[in-house]
Amino acid sequence: MSEGVDTVGLDTPPRLAVDRLLDDRETRIIVCCGAGGVGKTTTAAALGVRAAGRGRKAVVLTIDPARRLAQSMGIDSLDNTPRKVETVGAGDGELHAMMLDMKRTFDEIVEAHADGERARAILANPFYQSLSAGFAGTQEYMAMEKLGQLRARDDWDLIIVDTPPSRSALDFLDAPKRLGSFLDGKFIRVLMAPAKVGGRAGMKFLNVGMSMMTGTLSKLMGASLLKDVQTFVAAMDTMFGGFRTRADATFRLLQAPGTAFLVVAAPEPDALREAAYFVERLAAESMPLAGLVLNRVHGSGADQLSAERALAAAENLEEGGIVDQESGKAGLRDSAAGPTETAETASPEAADSPGTTDTPKTAETARTANPPETGSPGTESDTAVVDQITAGLLRLHAERMQVIAREQRTRDRFTSLHPEVAVAEVAALPGDVHDLAGLLAIGERLAAGVPAGA
Repeated sequence: MSEGVDTVGLDTPPRLAVDRLLDDRETRIIVCCGAGGVGKTTTAAALGVRAAGRGRKAVVLTIDPARRLAQSMGIDSLDNTPRKVETVGAGDGELHAMMLDMKRTFDEIVEAHADGERARAILANPFYQSLSAGFAGTQEYMAMEKLGQLRARDDWDLIIVDTPPSRSALDFLDAPKRLGSFLDGKFIRVLMAPAKVGGRAGMKFLNVGMSMMTGTLSKLMGASLLKDVQTFVAAMDTMFGGFRTRADATFRLLQAPGTAFLVVAAPEPDALREAAYFVERLAAESMPLAGLVLNRVHGSGADQLSAERALAAAENLEEGGIVDQESGKAGLRDSAAGPTETAETASPEAADSPGTTDTPKTAETARTANPPETGSPGTESDTAVVDQITAGLLRLHAERMQVIAREQRTRDRFTSLHPEVAVAEVAALPGDVHDLAGLLAIGERLAAGVPAGA
């Protein structure tokens, strides 16, 4: 982890040096993980754009159903094949992007490990079609499969993975093992037993031993579904061992020194609680953690003005406080010379104009006798509007400072539990990222590692 960390002091967490991580040629895989809705896809895409700009041959694998990555990179659509982003890259750098199609990935596994006739039987099987399209854990398993395929091709020196939007961030690690265990487990072996025992012995075994089990399963699953499952199992017989083998191989790849995990979170209690669980799980699985990317952090360029002082000033303006007394208005806003400045002093032209008298008039009297045009400076209505706007801005600033304080407390709770985790804070943007310029801006903020003032 030291390769991508800058130490800053005892009271603050170490800063995640993103550029150092991207420039390290030993880093071959970066996995962006975390809870849903915290900006994993944007982070992965921004890392890919920045890596290509720094000379890496990178590919971004996203599992995001919103398909925002393609739009941001100016690609009409992404599919299961990596596509080059033409306008990104410097020197030898290139960027490719793809979106996981879990059913197509499953089909590719079948086609690669079964002969033509058996592959067609599997692909046409109703149970397989349900399994490949939406079985629990299939998406996470296929993401691991696709990662293994990309790494085996060796066409890129950096693979950036955007993990699936799961209910729990831990699903990405757990689901492949669960699905692999299911496909290679005792239940599947029991269903496969009749196909493995031939002739009369097989029929006797089925009639004596299997009839009770199949009868029960028929009631639970339905006779048609059970038949589909048994047909699927018989066709997949030669492939079952490979699922667990490949899942285990990819799991070991994630533990290898060339892999770096980035936990992505927002400065909210639930997201950072999930991030803390993931940090602990990665440590338990001996997987290399590079650091935490804290997205959508709020900042202010006027943080010397506290929320309390801003609210007090707003209330003073709204309630006619000392700074808004009438004499104060007349003196401060209507004249630069003093509160008793006369109309003649303030405006020599007015004193010499026809129709005026020699009687001195205060600025207030002059303003009443000759009301200026609407919208001209110095009127009481304008002053009230300015005060109202100022008070509103002060209240907005107070709300921003309260948000900043709340986010700081939330982050401090995380860093107190995990002081060793390097952190890169990314300032919140005013809108969604929808183009390459936005991804470049996110990459710069990632590299800076601290939020810019709002």
